Amino acid sequence: MSDQEHHPRSSWDRGAIGRMALWTAAAAGTVHGLFSLYWAMGGGWLLESLGADLIETFADSRWLLLPVGLAKIFAGLFPLLLARWAWPAPRLSRSACWIGAIVLLLWGGANTIVGNLVLMGVITPEGGYDGPGMVGHAWLWDPLFLLWGASLMLALALSRQRRA
Repeated sequence: MSDQEHHPRSSWDRGAIGRMALWTAAAAGTVHGLFSLYWAMGGGWLLESLGADLIETFADSRWLLLPVGLAKIFAGLFPLLLARWAWPAPRLSRSACWIGAIVLLLWGGANTIVGNLVLMGVITPEGGYDGPGMVGHAWLWDPLFLLWGASLMLALALSRQRRA
């Protein structure tokens, strides 16, 4: 008996692309969260990619990245678990995931575009900008948010529930 038969509402077996998109979203959220936890614990690798202003602002309160990191990991893995559990309370659970996906897509997409426009010289911020921070946001952190949101949206779209 297939997993689909055990979980009649499940979309888990509806396609490799949907599963891959869901795993990609989970990986993107987890990577984002793990870096936040790493920095909260005092790690320094890629810290300059956040931008000097952000680093200075939170220099004495890096511990705040602990709940941020845990929330990112939870948000990354939770849709994967919900899908595996055949979307319990589907209207609520899928709606929450759709909202999260849209926010991630818009946030990551807008910041990726703006960051790259700054790096290309199309937009010139008053007072200049922090090069490593702008590169980090334009090429790493915001595209990762974009990937997370787009992957989650794709997984949700491919796993839409069929109406009776």
